[in-house]
This record gives sequence, structure tokens and C-alpha cells, in this order.
Amino acid sequence: MRPRFPLLLLLLAVFLSPTTLKAQNNELLAWQAVSADQKTAGAAIAELRSLGPAGMDAMFAVHAGAINKQIIYPPPTNSPEWERLSAALDAISQQKNSHLSGMYWYTDMGEAKAAAKKSGKPILSLRLLGKLSDEFSCANSRFFRTILYSNLTISDKLRRDFVLHWKSVRPVPRVTIDFGDGRKLERTLTGNSIHYILDVEGRIIEALPGLYGPNAFLRSLLASEKVFAKLREAKDANPGPGLNSYRRERINALYAQWLADIQKTGGKMPQGLVPGRTPDGNPTAIVAAGRVVTKLATEVSLLRSLTSGAESLGQITDEATWRKIAQLHLADAQLDWRSVALIQRETRKVLGQNDLKPLLEKLQLNVAMDSVRNEYLMRARIYGWLVEDQGRSNLETFNNRVYAELFLTPASDPWLGLFTADTYMALDDSGVVR
Repeated sequence: MRPRFPLLLLLLAVFLSPTTLKAQNNELLAWQAVSADQKTAGAAIAELRSLGPAGMDAMFAVHAGAINKQIIYPPPTNSPEWERLSAALDAISQQKNSHLSGMYWYTDMGEAKAAAKKSGKPILSLRLLGKLSDEFSCANSRFFRTILYSNLTISDKLRRDFVLHWKSVRPVPRVTIDFGDGRKLERTLTGNSIHYILDVEGRIIEALPGLYGPNAFLRSLLASEKVFAKLREAKDANPGPGLNSYRRERINALYAQWLADIQKTGGKMPQGLVPGRTPDGNPTAIVAAGRVVTKLATEVSLLRSLTSGAESLGQITDEATWRKIAQLHLADAQLDWRSVALIQRETRKVLGQNDLKPLLEKLQLNVAMDSVRNEYLMRARIYGWLVEDQGRSNLETFNNRVYAELFLTPASDPWLGLFTADTYMALDDSGVVR
């Protein structure tokens, strides 16, 4: 008797819609992706990765129970089944700890642009040292995974309203310290990261250098969406003038907020700046005396005008003042329960039964410090560069400048400032291994 399975499959193909068949195929792939057979799992993971965000959706639909259990009731040790599921999710997403974010990251800008044009969404492009899928990527990107991408509100926002892309600028320096008694410390050295918000053509709308607290990061996402929407409504082939007007306003707003924070902490107005004020006395804008920005200014004087406020305010903002300013913005650095749970899991062997509260308080203060420094010092400078640039440079050229002049890790220095040939180390070949 001939088997009836081919006839059954034919009948199913006739009566089931293409959408249903596709969903069933994706469900099958999601089960195969966690197979103990590496060949089967590898082929399924590769196919799910090629499906884009739909591949991650299939994994979360099929394995929702296991993922939610891991998030809410994490076991003391991970089972082999969870290790396979976690590895599959991270490979499809191209992000470590993706079970908390559910986000799919493109690693090809051409594919990201195509997805953005099809969906009408802006692109969030992350530049980092190392790979977002590796545990030992640069420090900032590791904090992004823990503090931002694991945050429920932010992950939902990014998944729903942005096309996500990352690119490694260069490998991250990694060091192992052997204490000689069986104990070792593994760390990464130096490195910084930056999020760019881009239009569907890959042009820069916004840039967020370094680490931001969750609430500060979310505010910037919402603001960038508004700018993106206005540009789409205007249907202007040259968005440069409109973006430059926005960036000038943002520079003034940053300086005004910075000055307000300084005054709240007991500081005084630096010489050479003229504040604009509301009737109740709050700063609304700051310009350098004699350097009012006009459209007729030359590029040299324009950049000097745009950045002089940061120079003056930076001179009166010492470490103690930065700490006081950070205290004003602690709410921006508050972690949600999912981030806290991840931190608890990652530190349980080191902390043991010790209270997590001191670690979290210190971390949140440091995040607040990073947020205000990056916002006032780095972001204002980036706005100035973008206004000066007038849209002539592409993203890669601009990013090279950010890493060379802002992060001080230029591509021309293969050692990232960690080694110079003219410094004697009393080691054979100065300790360099090639």
C-alpha cells in the first residue's frame, strides 16, 4: 500500500493559505533551532536569521513559556535546554542576552536601509568596539544590553518603531590578569559607543554618544521620532537647512539646561556668556558675547560660536559639580526590574548573599554622571560638527571623526593609545606579541 503522506501534504497545501503555511514553517524552524543536533540547529538558525525580525518573532512565539520563566524565575544554574535556546536567540538577533530585548539587529547597512524604506521607520545604528553578540564587547555596549535594551519600555519602543543596525568599528582590546593562585580577571580596555538615528537614506538625524540612563535615552528616541516625522512630511530632498535649525536650537537648549544645573548646585554664571531668560529668571538660551550665530557666519567662526558655550561652562564644572548635577538627574538613571534581575544573575557568584542595593545605587549614580557629561560635553559638540558639516559627509566619514576627535581612539592608532614605541617597558620587545 502506498503511503498517503504526499497526498495529505498536497491537500494541506491546497486548503491552507500561504500565510498559514509560512507561519507553520517558521514554527518548525523555531523548534529545530534548539535541537541538540548541531547541524539541524545551525541550519534552522541561519534560515530564521535570514527572515529578519520575523525570525525572532517566531522564536518568541514558540518558546514564550521558557523565555518568560527564565526572566521571572531564573534558576540557580542554566539547563542545557536553556543554553541552546539562549544561544539560538542571540545568533538570530545578533545581540547577547536577546531573550530580554527580543530585538533583531541588522549588521548590513544596505539591508537596514531597505527595511527602513519598506516600513517607513527611522534607523537606529549603533557603532561599537567588538561585536554586540559577544560577551566581551566594549564596556558601553555591555551596559546598553543591561540597562537599555533589557528595559521593557525601551525594548518595546525600539522593536516597534525603529530598524536596528550595528557595526563594529574595530576589535575591542581585552586583557586577562592572572593572579598566579588560580584567580583571573578578564576585562576590556578603552572603547566607546554611539547611537545614531538615521533617516531611510542613512542620513544622520540625531546622535547619542556614550551611555545614557533609560529615561534620558527614551526622551531622545521620542524627540528624534518627531524630527524624522517632520522631515518625511516636508518631503524635502535636502533636509540639511531644517536639521541645522533644529541643531542650533538644541545646542542653546543644552547650554541653558547646563547653566540651570550649575546654578542649582550653587555655581555662578561664567564670564563671556549672555543668557536669555524667561520672565521668572530661568535660562532659555546662551550665546557667547559678540559671537551670535548667524547664517552668514563663516564655517570657522560658526563652529567657534556653537562650541564656545561648552568651553566656558566646562571650565567651571569640576568633578564635584558634575557629581551634584548627576544627583539632579538620578531619575533618568533608574533601572527597571528586568535590568536589576539581569544584574543580580550576573553578580550572584561574586556578591553571594550580600545586599545588591549598594551596587545598584553606585551604578545608577555613575549612569547619571555619564548621561549628563555625554549630553552637555559630547552631544553639544556633535551638534556643532553636524551644523558645520552641512550634510556633505556621509555617516562613515562623520563617525571616523567622532572616534578620532571625541572618543580619542582614531583608526590611525592601532594600539588605541595603550602602547607607544618610544616608551621603555624593561621587557623584551616592550611586551608586544605579534
